[in-house]
Amino acid sequence: MFERVTIVPLDFDQRALAVAVLADAFHDYPVMRWVLGDAPGYESRLARLVGLFVANRAWRGEPMFALELAGRAVGVVTMTRPVSPDAPPGLVALREDTWAELGAEARARYDAFAAASAFTATSDLHHHVNMLGVRRAHHGAGHARTLLDAAHVFADADPDSRGVSLSTELARNLSLYEHFGYRVTSHARVSDALETWTLFRPRGTRPGRRNGPPPAD
Repeated sequence: MFERVTIVPLDFDQRALAVAVLADAFHDYPVMRWVLGDAPGYESRLARLVGLFVANRAWRGEPMFALELAGRAVGVVTMTRPVSPDAPPGLVALREDTWAELGAEARARYDAFAAASAFTATSDLHHHVNMLGVRRAHHGAGHARTLLDAAHVFADADPDSRGVSLSTELARNLSLYEHFGYRVTSHARVSDALETWTLFRPRGTRPGRRNGPPPAD
């Protein structure tokens, strides 16, 4: 039986839904495992970390979309606009509370990851895909591509945006992103166990087409 797939925007009050989906989707993702380490209570710590990542977008009123399958959210994408508002006081307080709970070692590992990652793939104004994930039970159905398409449509509709950047810590994802017109702009090894790639897709790029060299960092 065909199940209808829809893309719906999420607002500030729906951030818990985004956290639930993304915590499931990123359960075994290299960044999460590396940042959180071997401390007990991984599940709750992961939800706290993902909650901070989602809050960074929700508190600024930035784009968040859910992919719904038969009315249930099974995927989420969060984005940063070309010009991102400063963090409001409530978000700053939440950030400090989160890292106080997760611990200094986890914060130091995340800071090392952030320093090694070139999140600004080009000096031109552009959107950035912060998180894109699908619940593990729904992997392999093409939902990640649908979410990525939604991010591209949103960014391409903004005349001030020159494209979309994102990062991945899984080498196997590179070919998928290249199919969508992304090009690797930087690569860094954070530790022996973690490396990261930043990619950029120029505005208006069509899937499956090569569009010349990537923009300079």
